[in-house]
Amino acid sequence: MKLSKTLWQTHKETPKDAEIVSHQLLLRAGLLHKTSAGLFTYLPFAMKSMSKIKNIIREEMEKIDATEISLSLITPAEIWQRSGRWQKMGPEMLRFQDRTERDLCFSPTNEEAVTDVFQKQVKSYKQLPLCLYQMNTKFRDEIRPRFGLMRAKEFLMKDAYSFHSDQQCLNEYYQKMYQAYQNIFQRIGLQFMIVKADAGAMGSAESQTHEFQVLAQSGEDSLLYTEDGSYASNTERAEGQRANVDFRKSENSLQKVATENLSTIEEVAEFLKVRPEQCLKSLVYQVVKKGKLTSYLILLLGDDELNEVKLKNLTGADEIYPASEQDLAKAQLVAGSIGPVNLACEMKVIFDQQIEMDAHYVVGANEKNFHFTDFRPSRDLAQKPWIVDVRCARSADLATNGQPLLEARGIEVGHIFQLGDQYTKSMAVDVLDQNGKRQYPLMGCYGIGVSRTMAAAIEQCHDANGIIWPKAIAPFDVYLAAIVKTDEFKKVAEDVYHLLVQSHYSVLFDDRQLGPGPMFKDADLLGLPIRVTVGERDYQQTQKLEIKLRHNSEVIHCRQEELIATLDQLWKTIP
Repeated sequence: MKLSKTLWQTHKETPKDAEIVSHQLLLRAGLLHKTSAGLFTYLPFAMKSMSKIKNIIREEMEKIDATEISLSLITPAEIWQRSGRWQKMGPEMLRFQDRTERDLCFSPTNEEAVTDVFQKQVKSYKQLPLCLYQMNTKFRDEIRPRFGLMRAKEFLMKDAYSFHSDQQCLNEYYQKMYQAYQNIFQRIGLQFMIVKADAGAMGSAESQTHEFQVLAQSGEDSLLYTEDGSYASNTERAEGQRANVDFRKSENSLQKVATENLSTIEEVAEFLKVRPEQCLKSLVYQVVKKGKLTSYLILLLGDDELNEVKLKNLTGADEIYPASEQDLAKAQLVAGSIGPVNLACEMKVIFDQQIEMDAHYVVGANEKNFHFTDFRPSRDLAQKPWIVDVRCARSADLATNGQPLLEARGIEVGHIFQLGDQYTKSMAVDVLDQNGKRQYPLMGCYGIGVSRTMAAAIEQCHDANGIIWPKAIAPFDVYLAAIVKTDEFKKVAEDVYHLLVQSHYSVLFDDRQLGPGPMFKDADLLGLPIRVTVGERDYQQTQKLEIKLRHNSEVIHCRQEELIATLDQLWKTIP
């Protein structure tokens, strides 16, 4: 492709609202045009990169017999109402009415829509397993879109849905998809980690689910893993055993002490000369499940944090939120002095499992400016608590195999779930089994953010000068820079261009007649794997072309007749 014949404009200045590198470089390198907050136009070179990502995905999907379809972007409310998610999806789902006042939405995901298709097309277990996938636009009405394509309102996604007659069939296909996703991201050329994850709104708390995380310092997700790779999890789901906790044990009885104007764990611990983990943090949460509101008192070691995802999953809640000042007042609780002793109202009590029930702690006395010391849960609790894992695991914790947990940052680019019969049952979608009886097929769901993967690749692969594309998804293989003025050398550049194209390299031919400075800056900013330069002065003197590799800045000179053989060898060394 000749630059003089296409749409491309680079920018020197970094846009003020572009907070992370991928957002900055996608705009500066002329791959995106911002339409509005969270809405972007993909420009020609972004389209080429995403086309390569889609081709890799298609090839791996075909290997596991997944069939491509295209679902409508707009879906009717009645499909979502059948599954019960019309209200549950929340404000991220953009709802509207057409001119006949029919309720519709822009699809944020397509479990319901594909199940509706399945119901009308499949009648027998003999047609299972079946996997349908698409690569289509999704829309989620993010209240604060940010980070460019990482959290946009509109994005390109590959989503697949499989249907199965039994759990064994689902397990086997899940493993095939797991391997296909590994192949996809390995072929793209990214460093990634596969971690256990939370199913969120797409599945249930019991769903088997994994995320594929591209490693990058700017990643929104925190990941915990062991050095030997035996354990890896998103912190939303991670389990960790605290190491070296100094539990206090004594025969002292419960005592109330004055702690005037001291409300935080740190202040109380310092005043009473104990460590923060020798205090218990008391949190009150409201849990909404099927319209019923229940108050929970959650206790953690003083320097731990509550994992709200774990709490929501454990309680099976539709919604959870911290109790307000009004909620606390109604329960006769005082912020800063809350504890499990002498509760004035009925509420369920959860103790995190890292709390040693025979140790002694400082807890709130449910009276302003007072705390209890030497609270022993096994002795001083009036009711039996629910002892479960509700804390946020963290680095330096120990995994179940005793190895220390390490922390990394990641960008979620893929997510696979086992959904069970959650959607087929709620939507009354069944097939005849081998005995002629009705059964609800089990489902799997598998997503890849295509546009997000492109952005994540840039987030991981760049330097101070611009993008460094993994060669598998670069918009072009070669940036051909023509620094020529005379017709004779313009013809040399044209000959090199045609030679490269005939040798099956995709080429961006910079024929804009610019000087070497701006041309090379643009080449580095765009970051194609190889730059070949036809320089009139150098060619006159040496009869050689210059080759520069973007990933390591290596420079090689060769004659025109040696160009393809040289590139073929160099291509093997490029990540």
